[in-house]
Amino acid sequence: IVSIAALVLMQHDDRHNELTPEETNAGWLLLFDGSSTKGWHNFKAESVRPGWVVRDGALVCVADLHPGDIVTDQEFDWFELTLEFKLEKDQNSGIVIRATNEGQTMWQSGPEIQLYDHPAEEGVEISGYLYQLYKSETDVQKPAGEWNRLRVLISPTICKTELNGVFYYQFVWGSEDFWSRVKKSKFSKYPYFAKAER
Repeated sequence: IVSIAALVLMQHDDRHNELTPEETNAGWLLLFDGSSTKGWHNFKAESVRPGWVVRDGALVCVADLHPGDIVTDQEFDWFELTLEFKLEKDQNSGIVIRATNEGQTMWQSGPEIQLYDHPAEEGVEISGYLYQLYKSETDVQKPAGEWNRLRVLISPTICKTELNGVFYYQFVWGSEDFWSRVKKSKFSKYPYFAKAER
């Protein structure tokens, strides 16, 4: 399950939310059609709350309507995800990967890629970081109100994250290093964390 919390999401280029024949043949799937919330539902629900709306081809979170986390209807084990996002000033969000329905929240079962219009302060978990697990010494996020492109690869042999075309970090899912970092994080007390069978 891919989950998204509180962000603006779209494929922001000349082909707004469309796949080329080459992309389709290569196995890419379009997660957002640019006009509806089809293919998504709120965590542990069957539909999408009114706090998620489509505006100008973008999937937009309306925070004061309590939108909650949304997840894909389809489940994915290993995948490559590319998307573009835009944050408003001080907006804090994330993308939870390989989550399950166990636990009270999405992040209790799946690691979260941080999306945050962050202050320039030491120790802040910035956009692109795998929250409390992996980070980069680089910060290439664009200012609030501008589009950013995120690429995430999650495979059995290597996982990596890029923001705006810049490599951030890589790791091996389930490796000794991975579990060592989980053990030192707040996620160590959640029995379902990062243990999706798919």
